[in-house]
Amino acid sequence: MEDIITLDYGSGGQKTSELIESLLLPAFDNPALRSLGDGAVLPGAENLVFSTDSFVVSPWKFPGGDIGKLCVCGSVNDVCMAGGAPRYLSLSFILEEGFPMQSLREIAASIASQAKQAGVIVATGDTKVVERGKGDGIYINTACVGFLRAAGLGKDSIRPGDAVILSGSAGCHGAAVMMARAGLAQGSALVSDCRSLHQLSEAALCAGKIRILRDPTRGGVATTLNEFVEGTAFSIEVEESAVPVDPPVEAACDLLGLDPLYCACEGRMLAICAPQDADAIVSALRTLPGGEQAARIGTVTGSYPGRVVLHTRLGGTRILAKLTGRQLPRIC
Repeated sequence: MEDIITLDYGSGGQKTSELIESLLLPAFDNPALRSLGDGAVLPGAENLVFSTDSFVVSPWKFPGGDIGKLCVCGSVNDVCMAGGAPRYLSLSFILEEGFPMQSLREIAASIASQAKQAGVIVATGDTKVVERGKGDGIYINTACVGFLRAAGLGKDSIRPGDAVILSGSAGCHGAAVMMARAGLAQGSALVSDCRSLHQLSEAALCAGKIRILRDPTRGGVATTLNEFVEGTAFSIEVEESAVPVDPPVEAACDLLGLDPLYCACEGRMLAICAPQDADAIVSALRTLPGGEQAARIGTVTGSYPGRVVLHTRLGGTRILAKLTGRQLPRIC
């Protein structure tokens, strides 16, 4: 590790894992934290799921969403991925002196609208203001509490032969934010995939045996798949031709020099499930908004222990490693 914090440590990739595993986990180690899931099933209160997140996206408004919608979806989705049904949200603003009041009104309205759609209520919160030049307009911290509806989700449940499912097109959020940041979003068909996953996760859990759920945010699909198998005897083999990627995402990534598999998603879900249930789960997801492009994209094998391998459209094979560096800073 470096002597100072760099932006790489917020990428969601290899440096983030290094920070967590070498500094943060040893400092706070306990059974609730040790699994390093998106949310924690609280020991002694097994019916509760808890998660917290902070949002620093730049720009705060992007095609398909804004920091208000993002903060609700991000926290709701973390509880859903831990097998919970989200119910309550905390909301804390850190505002910079000079931030436009009208912008704050827009963000508050966006939070209220998205919370209603997701079936959660804002139950508590806080507001702080820092001096002009000491912030970047607005940061938001949220925490979400929900009730457990599916116990036992986790990488320890993964088995060889299991199917890997992606609920929709990869990389939409990261590509949309980066295009907006570059001033290239106007006139583009590209929009963020930002949405709450409460309906999609419930449908998947009801349709078959789910081993693990995760929303591929920072670091994208490739990094999240690595988190599933690192340190295990298993590998994941992905078929590139099966991964849904919208044409506007492909075009934006070509323009910006990005890879859709490493671009953040904020309304997509990765699921590993029992192979016999894959078709039923995909069919269930495709009936719901946001799941129309759901697809089985790969299989758990033992061929490359601890690795994710991509079988390319050209017939080649390459390793998909965790994201290194800071491909997409300030993305969520």
